Amino acid sequence: MSRGRRVLVVSNFVYTVGSGLYLTAGVLYFTEAVGLPAGQVGLGLGIAGCVSLAVGIAAGHLADRRGARGVYLTTLVVQALATAAFLLADGFWPFVLAATAATGAKAAGLAARTPLIRHYGGDRPQEFRARLRAVTNIGVSVGAVLAGWTVQVGTHTAYQLMVVGNALGFVAAAAVLLRLPPVAPVPPDPGGPRWIALRDRPYLLLTVLDGVMAVQFKVLTVALPLWLVTETAAPHWLISGTMLVGTAMVVAFQVRASRGVDSPAAGGRAYRRAGLAFLVSCALIAPSAGLPALPAALLLLTAAVVHTLGELWHSAAGFEVSFALAPTHATGQYLGVFGLGAGLAEALGPGLLVALCITWGRPGWYVVGALFALTGLAAPAAVRWARPQESATGPRKRMWGRSSARVTAARTP
Repeated sequence: MSRGRRVLVVSNFVYTVGSGLYLTAGVLYFTEAVGLPAGQVGLGLGIAGCVSLAVGIAAGHLADRRGARGVYLTTLVVQALATAAFLLADGFWPFVLAATAATGAKAAGLAARTPLIRHYGGDRPQEFRARLRAVTNIGVSVGAVLAGWTVQVGTHTAYQLMVVGNALGFVAAAAVLLRLPPVAPVPPDPGGPRWIALRDRPYLLLTVLDGVMAVQFKVLTVALPLWLVTETAAPHWLISGTMLVGTAMVVAFQVRASRGVDSPAAGGRAYRRAGLAFLVSCALIAPSAGLPALPAALLLLTAAVVHTLGELWHSAAGFEVSFALAPTHATGQYLGVFGLGAGLAEALGPGLLVALCITWGRPGWYVVGALFALTGLAAPAAVRWARPQESATGPRKRMWGRSSARVTAARTP
C-alpha cells in the first residue's frame, strides 16, 4: 500500500473512532447531560441534516478547484470546533447551531475527500473506497465500545468526556492528514458550465435511486430494533447481535464484494441484486411477530445476514457508478451531488420506516421491501442512460461531461 493510501486509511480510522463515540451515545448526551427533550433533539438533528445537504456540493467543487487536502483539513477542524461547542450548548437553539455546523462540516468533508480517494486510489479508486468503508466499520465499533463505558457510568462528566474524545478524534485525524502530500487542483473544463453535475440528468437520476435505496441503512439501526422490542418475543440482546453480525460482514467482505463490480453496468446489476436481497430480508422480518422467542430470533438473525449481503452490493454499486460516471475534473462536485441521496435518506429514512414498518405493521415491511426491489430493478436502465450510447454515426456524448468508465480512466492522472 502506498504512503498516500496508508495516511488516508489511518486518518479515516482515527476519525471514525471519534465518530463511533457520538453515533452510539451522542443523542443521550443532549437528553441526559444537557437535559433537552427527545423531541427537540430529533427536530434539531433534522434541521441540521437538511441544512447540510447543499454544503457537500459546494465543498466538493471547492476541493476540485482549490486542492482537496486543504479543504478536507478545514472541514476536520470545523468539525472539531463544532463538536467542542456541544459543551456550551445549554438550550435548543445553541444545540441546533452547533449540530448544524458539525453536520455541515461532515457532509463537506465527505465530498472534499473524494478527489483524494480518486488520486490515491490508482486505477480502481472504487476498491480503495471499499477498503476505507471496512476500516470505517472497525473504527466505529471501537468508538461504540468506548461509548458503552459512557452510557454505563451515566454521569454528566462521563458524557462531557465523550464529547471531548469525539472532538479530539477530529483533531487527530487532521494531524495525520498533514502527512499527506498536497494534491494539485484539477483545471476545469474550459468549454463547460461551472455546475455541470447539477445539469447531468442521468447522474441525478442515479443519485435519487441510490438515495431511495440508502434508506436501507436505517433498517438495522432504527426499524429492526423497534420491531424486535415492540412486536416480537426475541431477546433484546439480539439488537446488538444483529449489529455485530452486520459490522463483521462489512469488515470481512466489503472489499471482496467490490472487486466484482468493476464497471457501471456491473454496478447496475449489483443494485438489482441488492434490491432483491432487501426484499427477502424485509419478508423475513415481517412474520417474526407472534412467533416464540427462538424461531423469532433465528428469523431476525437470518434477515440481518441477508440484509447485510444487500448492503455490501448496494455500497459496491454506489462506489462504482459514483466514481466511474464522474469526470475527473469535477470529482468532488459530482460526489457531492451523489451524497445528496444519502443525506435525504438520513433525514427522511427513520420517519418513513417508523411510519410503514412500526405504525402500519407487518404489511409495511412488504411495502418497504418492494420499494427497495423496484429501485434496484430500475438502476440498470438508469446506468445505461448515463453512459454514452453507440450509434451508427459513432458514440453519443451527453451535453455536459463524459461519463463512460473508459473515458474517466483515461483522464485520471
